[in-house]
Amino acid sequence: MEISPRSPDGSEKFPQSKELVTSNTGSTLCTSSRSESMWTSASRSKWDIYHKPVIVVSVGAAIFLFGTVITSLSCFLTNNTKVYKMCGPAFLSLGLMLLVCGLVWIPIIRKKQKQRQKSQFLQSLKSFFFNR
Repeated sequence: MEISPRSPDGSEKFPQSKELVTSNTGSTLCTSSRSESMWTSASRSKWDIYHKPVIVVSVGAAIFLFGTVITSLSCFLTNNTKVYKMCGPAFLSLGLMLLVCGLVWIPIIRKKQKQRQKSQFLQSLKSFFFNR
């Protein structure tokens, strides 16, 4: 004979299916998707559009300059030159990589903005002609 599950205080009987917690992840994922921004017509400022690549370029430039300083320290200081000679080029390459990625990211965003403007224009034309 099976014993049915009971609540922690032992007074009530609960079927197993009610013990499972239901989630609303399907509805929350739809509201936070990236495609939602395509349907909103609110214009964004330049900072809202370009803040990520500007931050990547700034951090890349700072790391690149830090790598330059570390590399030049290996020429002027006589102690710990092996450390400076290893760390300097590493920071130089990391900073250069971030700098180039940020600089390439900006034209990509510009191209996407132009495509989005064209698609909104074509969509408004389509709705104008088909809603008559």
